[in-house]
Amino acid sequence: MRPWIIVGGGACGAVIAARGTENGNLPVTLLEAGPDYPIDLPKDLKDGRRNSIHRHDWGYHHTPTTGQRIPFIFPRGRVMGGSSAVNTCIAVRGRPYDYDEWELPDWTFDKCLPAFKRLENDLDVRDDWHGDSGPITIRRHTRGELVPWQAAFMDACSEHGLPACDDHNHPSKWGWGPHAMNKVGGERVSVARGYLTRTVRKRDNLQLRPDTLVRRVLFENKAVIGVEVERAGCIERVLSDRVILCGGSINTLGILLRSGIGPRDRVQALGVELVADSASVGEKLLDHHGSALFFLPKPGVVKFDDPLIQTAYRYSGDSRPYPLDMQIQAGSVLYFPWVTVPLVSIMTQVGKPRGHGTIEYKSADVRHKPRIHTRALEDAEDRTAAITSMRLAYEISQRSPMRDMALMIWPRPKTLSSDAAHDWIRGACDSGYHPCGTAPMGKAVDSRGRVKGVRGLWVADMSIVPTVPSANTHLTAIMIGERFGEWLRDGGLD
Repeated sequence: MRPWIIVGGGACGAVIAARGTENGNLPVTLLEAGPDYPIDLPKDLKDGRRNSIHRHDWGYHHTPTTGQRIPFIFPRGRVMGGSSAVNTCIAVRGRPYDYDEWELPDWTFDKCLPAFKRLENDLDVRDDWHGDSGPITIRRHTRGELVPWQAAFMDACSEHGLPACDDHNHPSKWGWGPHAMNKVGGERVSVARGYLTRTVRKRDNLQLRPDTLVRRVLFENKAVIGVEVERAGCIERVLSDRVILCGGSINTLGILLRSGIGPRDRVQALGVELVADSASVGEKLLDHHGSALFFLPKPGVVKFDDPLIQTAYRYSGDSRPYPLDMQIQAGSVLYFPWVTVPLVSIMTQVGKPRGHGTIEYKSADVRHKPRIHTRALEDAEDRTAAITSMRLAYEISQRSPMRDMALMIWPRPKTLSSDAAHDWIRGACDSGYHPCGTAPMGKAVDSRGRVKGVRGLWVADMSIVPTVPSANTHLTAIMIGERFGEWLRDGGLD
């Protein structure tokens, strides 16, 4: 029996491989472009206090707004564990409506909740909404673990009269409180650590192939026959009639286009033979957009090794059709090349933006980096929501717990309070690094990830979500992996 090939060892692929091979009769080959560290993790992958954005990264950049000349970094993990191995460790689910609005019977919140519970070992909460034995350990920083800027943020929210929240993953709770995070003792618990354990790696039916770059999927008469890969400078074929793409919304899109799947004009412009004309492949790039206020802290307020994020305030924006989609976070210890001292920040995130971006691939060369245009806050309603949120963040920052610690240096308060805020925020917005929706269910793929127009090809990552969840996407990605892994194990993808 030829194995199932899974392309990408990230938040979905590693989970699918681990769950799928619980069926001992099911052979699986997991291909990952980056390295694998089965024993000793490098420091940047172990340290959950901040993102790793250089050593294990794809090196992508994006332009946040139309006309932006200087590209911003767009971190994506190139390592076993994918972006779950390099991210900020925020472990939030979003709200039930995030999944119900997809209007797909397989993906209602009630259908997704068992997978959310199955993936987690929540050390703080024991109730019907949480799991206590999953591979991903989740906890919230205690008051004594908060660094001064983070503790001051919670105190300022309280002084401002905002409600407290002890569990941002409870469907009906909201307010300020510690983030649910997948790190313990400051160490990141990625899917590589949680799912690809020593026991799992010893399975006879699981083959892990790191440092293997997938160029394209191979077809005969629109049926999958394998994938073409590069490894150690050599090009080879890995044969199978069943391939699951889990490369993430950027890389999965590139593989689809190089394989001849996508809008006819985009595929042919790459010089690739068209296999399936799919207008919805790469039609939109969904993401979270936001901005930040920057402060100069007083001496002794921050330390170099302070974690970037520990707390958040989640709430419903004025006139927003989506409840609890707005998020404000305190950011600790930010260093910029042109600043000689550390800064701190307060950041906002629009959880359900109306606008969307695009990704352009200009070459079929697998090493050609795409042009990512996030178009952050270009939609007028999104921009207004972000400005309103920034003004609330400023009000919080002027409460005594935060005001006594740092001085806001950008923007000027006058700018933020006036109509000039609309011009300011156009140059001060960025991506939340939560790309999704480039091969949506109901259009490019069906509700179980089957790519339309071909046989033997599935997509199972954040590419397939029809709308972006209102919160950070990490747990949603792992949940998708859990569901596909269960279907693979039990024959639900055949």
